[in-house]
Amino acid sequence: MSPSPGHVELDGAWWPRSRDLAQELPPLADALEPLWGRITRIAVNPRYWPILPPRIFANGHVVKVGWFTSELDPHKILLLSGTAGRWDLLVIPPETADPSAARLMASARADTGPRSTASALMAAEQPDGTTSPYEAGAGPADRPAAGM
Repeated sequence: MSPSPGHVELDGAWWPRSRDLAQELPPLADALEPLWGRITRIAVNPRYWPILPPRIFANGHVVKVGWFTSELDPHKILLLSGTAGRWDLLVIPPETADPSAARLMASARADTGPRSTASALMAAEQPDGTTSPYEAGAGPADRPAAGM
């Protein structure tokens, strides 16, 4: 998938293996940079990332890290490239079960119907009000790290 020239709520989804941003960003950059160009900055909401370093070394270069508490959806990561623009990815919690993660990935990249925010997609995945996989800490450890 290529990024949209204008801003949309979500351009895809990312399913990291942990909440360690310094460990998880390099594999994401390795997967995306051949398709999208060099990632120079990222922005996250710190709600679900326990440690936010000011910069991360990824794919042979430095990526600057910014954080926003009220301006950025806590279930989203914003990636910026000096050559190709901006991408907004749904962050699927690492503990999410495979079937739920597959539905979230498909919803985040759906090209039909109204666009949803990351938090709206996460809430829709738990329509009965049960504890989310993120809060429950349940889910398999062996599954894909990213999905676009």
